[in-house]
Amino acid sequence: MHTWIPASGHGLRHAGIHFDAVRIAGVLAEQVAYELMQFTDFQAGPIVREATGHRYMYFLLPPQSSTGHRWPAGVRALGRGAQGWAYVGVPALGGLTWPLEWRSEPTAEVPFVEAGLLREVVGRLIGVVR
Repeated sequence: MHTWIPASGHGLRHAGIHFDAVRIAGVLAEQVAYELMQFTDFQAGPIVREATGHRYMYFLLPPQSSTGHRWPAGVRALGRGAQGWAYVGVPALGGLTWPLEWRSEPTAEVPFVEAGLLREVVGRLIGVVR
């Protein structure tokens, strides 16, 4: 699998190196994850959920793929093209990982969330299509 997934617990990974991430908060994040999971027959690729704070979800995309899309307000792309440095917490695939967990795990067949599909789902759910 990916070398950036820790063996236990969780670790911070620099967005833009091993993956890009798209961060969405709260109810919208849950809706986007649900739609992606339904559309892909539960093979959406890696989605990390925070259990505290803003309850962000991080949709992990292939490196350098988030900047090729325009993201609406409330959705933030994290990668090399983003403003400043961004780190994303990544949980292990098993064991105690609180406050992070996998909403959808990466697989050999689907190692990342597909950026275009994520953009389409986000646009449809918030009514902004570009």
